[in-house]
Amino acid sequence: MPISRRGLFTALAAGVSLPAATRRAFPIGVTDWNLRLAANPEAVAVAARLGFEGVEVSLGHQLKDGRLPLDSPELMKRYISDAKRHHLRLAGTCLELLHTMPLKSEKGAVRYVSDAIRITKYLDAKVVLLPLFYKGSPDAESEQDYVGDALREIAPEAERAGIRLGLEDQLSARANARIMERSRSSAVQVYYDVGNSTRWNHDVLAELPWLGRDRICQMHFKEDPTDIRLGQGRIPFPEIIRTLEQMGYDKFANLETSSKTQPVDVFMAADLAYIRRLREGSS
Repeated sequence: MPISRRGLFTALAAGVSLPAATRRAFPIGVTDWNLRLAANPEAVAVAARLGFEGVEVSLGHQLKDGRLPLDSPELMKRYISDAKRHHLRLAGTCLELLHTMPLKSEKGAVRYVSDAIRITKYLDAKVVLLPLFYKGSPDAESEQDYVGDALREIAPEAERAGIRLGLEDQLSARANARIMERSRSSAVQVYYDVGNSTRWNHDVLAELPWLGRDRICQMHFKEDPTDIRLGQGRIPFPEIIRTLEQMGYDKFANLETSSKTQPVDVFMAADLAYIRRLREGSS
């Protein structure tokens, strides 16, 4: 018997496992920088050949003539045409410029968040990852408030464009929630990276359900340390996949994996196969 909408939400809220026919498996994508093709549309064909469902696109590390490297009509059109030809989605973009122009301290950074929103909408990629690490990490509450205020300024633009701004950082889920609340916008969400959270000693299996499906825009899967195969480190991927299933998570999980010794095709294919087995085995 088909489950009703009310029954679906009731079951999810109670943590009850649902019949396989009612579940929506999350798509698996890959970061173009881990394909060693950052801001390069050739990443689309490589991701498709390896069997990924999407590719996350770097907007570039450094400005070129005052613009993000991907802020080129010709380059954006190439991404769109390649994605269409290879039947693959552009999962999102990453504003890597924030590594050197921290959002917590550089007033000019908001301009490039605006540019990232425009580019991401053109690509129909839905999510802009905002990296906030190391010298850019808003560790103090005053810094978190500053970031939240900066995002409150730009969030209406993201809302109009249908774009989510994803906080990826070394903070706890509660600190991220503080920034989201300060922004006063549902467009500001968490880009949850299980490797980063583990590295900074946050409890992934507790944080994911605490945040819930609606406060997570996308995820990264990688190990800690990052250059070993998924499932061979300390991150409990089987339990993570089951938790995501119980949450009803159906957004992209992008592999941000790497290897110092193996070719890209080898380790990426193995990591994809591992996550796909877990995803399908939990259904």
